[in-house]
Amino acid sequence: MIVITAPTGNIGSHLLPRLLESAPAEEHLRVVVRDPARLPADVRERVEVITGSHGDPEVVDRAFEGADAVFWLVPPDSSLTPEAGFSGFARPAAEALADRGVGHVVSVSALGRGTPVADRAGLVTASLAMDDLIASSGVAYRALANPSFFENLLEEAGSIREHGVFTDSVDANRKAPLVAVADIAAAAATLLLDRTWTGVDSVPVLGPEDLSPADLARIMTEQLGRPVRYERQSYDDLHTTLVGYGLDKTFVQGIVDMKRAKDDGLDAGVPRTSESSSPTTFEQWCARVLKPAVLG
Repeated sequence: MIVITAPTGNIGSHLLPRLLESAPAEEHLRVVVRDPARLPADVRERVEVITGSHGDPEVVDRAFEGADAVFWLVPPDSSLTPEAGFSGFARPAAEALADRGVGHVVSVSALGRGTPVADRAGLVTASLAMDDLIASSGVAYRALANPSFFENLLEEAGSIREHGVFTDSVDANRKAPLVAVADIAAAAATLLLDRTWTGVDSVPVLGPEDLSPADLARIMTEQLGRPVRYERQSYDDLHTTLVGYGLDKTFVQGIVDMKRAKDDGLDAGVPRTSESSSPTTFEQWCARVLKPAVLG
């Protein structure tokens, strides 16, 4: 049995159909979801549904009973501090994993472990601490160590459409790995279905190439057929903007610290290999996902 948390999120919505398509007949799938109505009707008919939050001790205790493997993803909660949002949320699950004797866990995490900035990277630091917490439960554990997602740019779709501008806080020429969430889901599915691995480790998913904001602007201009440019936002302006949205100030500082750490090389600590590279190019993603979002 495989348990999938956050099955309707960005990654889970790619992972669950992939597992339904490729899992052998004897593999039972169970999902934990707050609102089962968000699952397509045909999917609900093919999986066991546990309704509730996977941060709830009673929910995870029920969900992990009889489970061989768990896909773990913490939903972002901007009302909580980073520590509460990651380790605090995951603590009941870590206890339930041990109590229920779950063998394998695959989690969505971040790049940066072992780098000089790992202990001052805000949300990433909190995510790495959560990895340690879950691994301490005794499960075989694989943390998918991801850079920033292509999909983050969907938050900029309106600005790109109306002004031809996207923003971030990193240097325009700093190249870094970027990845499509579908590639993360594919890596997760492989690990969940082939549970011959043991111990604790990270699995980097780096996308096919390192790209800078200047590269992204050039590619978006080509794919969208209209000029797109990058504007660098100061950390102070980013902080002010996010606090203005009503986010928890500690959470906002976690975002700012993460952005600063990325500009200081947080995502550069893993060498790119054929195993750590994933297939979806930014050009492909723009054509399939961003272009319809921007141009309708």
